[in-house]
Amino acid sequence: MDVWQSPIAPGISWYQATLTERPTYPALDGSKSIDVAIIGGGYTGLQAAYNLAKAGISVALIEASRFGDGASGRNGGQMGTGQRWWPEDLEKEIGYERSKALFDMAENAKRHLLDFAEVHGIDMEYMPGQMNVSHKRGHEKDYRATAEIAAERYGYPHISFMDGQETAERLGTKDYYCGVRDTGTGHIHPLKLLVGLARAAQAAGAQIFEMTRATGIEKTRNGPGGKILVRTPSGTLTADRVLIATNAYIGDLEPVTSAHIMPIGSFIAATAPLDDFPDVLPGGEAVADSRFVVRYFRKSRDNRLLFGGREVYTSSNPADTANAIRKQIVDTYPALKDVEITHAWGGNVGITLPRQPFVREVMPGVTSIGGYSGHGVMLSNYCGKLYADMVGGRATDLDHLAALKIPAFPGGRHMRSPLLFLALTWFALRDRL
Repeated sequence: MDVWQSPIAPGISWYQATLTERPTYPALDGSKSIDVAIIGGGYTGLQAAYNLAKAGISVALIEASRFGDGASGRNGGQMGTGQRWWPEDLEKEIGYERSKALFDMAENAKRHLLDFAEVHGIDMEYMPGQMNVSHKRGHEKDYRATAEIAAERYGYPHISFMDGQETAERLGTKDYYCGVRDTGTGHIHPLKLLVGLARAAQAAGAQIFEMTRATGIEKTRNGPGGKILVRTPSGTLTADRVLIATNAYIGDLEPVTSAHIMPIGSFIAATAPLDDFPDVLPGGEAVADSRFVVRYFRKSRDNRLLFGGREVYTSSNPADTANAIRKQIVDTYPALKDVEITHAWGGNVGITLPRQPFVREVMPGVTSIGGYSGHGVMLSNYCGKLYADMVGGRATDLDHLAALKIPAFPGGRHMRSPLLFLALTWFALRDRL
């Protein structure tokens, strides 16, 4: 299989290198009229396309690059549990009833993803278990409370507290002081899921196009009977509804979305198989730590360490991803200082100011969904399904996310990025204290 170097994602990922097949899809050539147009071919857009087509709703989807070049095809693969916030923290902000509804929604998302892969025969290399661990002392009380609250208030008995000794044994490092272990979730090969999802969407009857950039969205006229036009260099999509599912790659296409979802660069490296280091993650769980710039790592099915953690808050890509990630690997696992880094890759992911998803009708008939802020493997797939359910007239959990208050980033169009850089750099410095 020819190696494809994405123009938006530097490096060749281990995910890409381990695919046996990655189908290509045509670019849009000419204009089409459909019920729903979708901009963005990641998990959200493709799930929406699949579910709309399955329901008999005509749909066309365009992706500016290739399916899988965005974060859906190259992320850390960790599914997680709940929302980006711990449920007890979310509860303080919005109350127990809404926090519980969002937690239950995330559990529905987890089941949907696992069921979808099984039904469609997608071997996404699911491996069970995830641990969240503290890189600073003094968090034992909070982590114990997280496990207790999950079981007692949220009906989720799969999280257990780990003291320092257990944390060291399960991770194979003494770099962390305590944590929680979640046996009710796991981690996946994200690109295999994406490839299988694109196939399923096309088989269901969705028209899906790669290498087709949206250049504009406009209404033909206001009021009943008005259509929405999605313009591209090679044709126009005319639809009753439009879903914007570009996440970090919104650019200047739609101003409300770009004000609320910002791109940051996130990067991952893969080591050679760790056959000589059995103490590193002996149980095969994934890990995310308590740093603001989260370090996240896990074992692959073939025993490699996949380690992510470097974030970049500018539009440029780092010159030497492999060595930057190696330093973080060695911080955590000094014994791996001479282990070969076989792959290093990255690109942009979308975040919101409160690190919660952005769901909003940004103009009549046009819905924007994104900003999963590093917690999108489950939620993005499920949000695509929920959007299709909404179009089909069914009540959905999407309302819970739409009700969240997601403020715009401060600074306006020209100052948003510099202000974000300053703020996130400050928080990153606090990780070292």
